Amino acid sequence: MKIAVIGANGKQGSLIVKEAVERGLDVTAIVRGENKSEASKVIKKDLFDLEFSDLKDFDVVIDAFGAWTPETLPLHVTSLRHLADILSGKETRLLVVGGAGSLYTNKEHTMQLMDGDDFPDGFKPLASNMGKSLEELRTRDDVNWTYISPAADFQADGEKTGEYILSGEEFTLNDRGESAISYADYAIAMVDEATKGNNIRKRISVLGK
Repeated sequence: MKIAVIGANGKQGSLIVKEAVERGLDVTAIVRGENKSEASKVIKKDLFDLEFSDLKDFDVVIDAFGAWTPETLPLHVTSLRHLADILSGKETRLLVVGGAGSLYTNKEHTMQLMDGDDFPDGFKPLASNMGKSLEELRTRDDVNWTYISPAADFQADGEKTGEYILSGEEFTLNDRGESAISYADYAIAMVDEATKGNNIRKRISVLGK
């Protein structure tokens, strides 16, 4: 299986690359500058300059793009739109490192985590833009996409336990009443989905046990 990871130099992207390499998969890093991940193959190109010719040989493209400043947050929407456009009608699957803020907190799916009074104000702009990218992705029946939301407490330097709970669209707690997962365990879940392909055109979520 051939996998490309966009944003391979980032904290999450580099761990996804590491997990995939350790499983013996054929992994290519897509980065704008010098490759700092464990991938031995590299495409040095800006995400917005990618064309299908760059991605045609991959079974799966994993989008670990991140934007954090107020002026760049809308890029979560436009970057995913660009990737969907160039993969339109193709067999190549698109897996997206998503956000937790868009997880539903009621069975009717009318309320999201980011709508709650206790959701941190500082994270609302990011959650909103990532939520918009998911909503736009839901309209694409021409792309084999999967959007994977992490737990609410997404721990960059958290321990790798090797275990996780796979859930769906609704905000979920583990047996300890927690919603947390490390970047390392999230990477395991992402590569599992890449290799199995069980959730085409779905949003799923993962949390630590």
